[in-house]
Amino acid sequence: MVASSVSEVRKALQDLVTTYHELNGEHVDELDEEPSALEFMRYVARNRPFVVRKGASKWPAVQHWNYRYLVDRMKDSIVNVAITPYGNADAVVTAADGARYFAKPYEVEEPFANFLAYVQRQERDGDVTSNVKYAQTQNDNLRGEYSQLFEDVEEDVSWARIALEQKPDAINLWIGNSRSVTALHRDNYENIYCQVIGQKHFTLISTVEMEYIAEQSLPAATYLSSAPKGTGEPSERLPELEYEQLVITPDADSVPVPCATLDVNKIEQDIQGIHQCRPIRITLGPGDMLYLPAMWSAE
Repeated sequence: MVASSVSEVRKALQDLVTTYHELNGEHVDELDEEPSALEFMRYVARNRPFVVRKGASKWPAVQHWNYRYLVDRMKDSIVNVAITPYGNADAVVTAADGARYFAKPYEVEEPFANFLAYVQRQERDGDVTSNVKYAQTQNDNLRGEYSQLFEDVEEDVSWARIALEQKPDAINLWIGNSRSVTALHRDNYENIYCQVIGQKHFTLISTVEMEYIAEQSLPAATYLSSAPKGTGEPSERLPELEYEQLVITPDADSVPVPCATLDVNKIEQDIQGIHQCRPIRITLGPGDMLYLPAMWSAE
């Protein structure tokens, strides 16, 4: 009886997903200009993302940011840097013993110029062997840690501020290269991403398909250095950390973390019905903006 009920629920969910995609399509709207507040609210009401091509193209950040400009503005500032072997911080990883964890990055404090030079050199040289560094603090860092750069962007997105009747809770800056990967996750607030330099590839999964992200509660862990104790503080060993082995170390007395375990790159190969999930793939270029509705999953 229970098995039959579960089967009926699963079939109903699959029918819902199929109908949803038939009505909405497997794409997002691409706008040539920024929407009005009313137009934006229509997307919010439908819980549908959209892209504004070149919507932020007039921002000073998009027009002026490059290596020399950023270093001149940040000067000798010390910033938080995340380090992982494969660019996958805050992600589901499998340890050497086969156990799966929600793994947080190894973190160091480093001069901004050193960090940016490393990120740029790794990309330029096609280096796929050294550890991956990136800036990913999510604590309103553009108005804090990177406040020297804040005047180069709009203090808010006007159509979103007017429609939602509030200013942004946080404005964050991410810096990385092509080896940096954002794990599949979802947020309970409205997000607007603005691409400044390079490209960002997004994979999006709608709230209707939440069942298929295979959320599980996993123990938390952190990448830690394998260097023997007494070899010095991380900030004193920055060159060594480029190739130093980082080990997944379970956190003591940690609370299990709910996280998506679906591998979006293997959906077409799955034989358990996950093929009903139909991700939307989007690439942002310099000046492009993406509205990502609350509770959509993104990678």
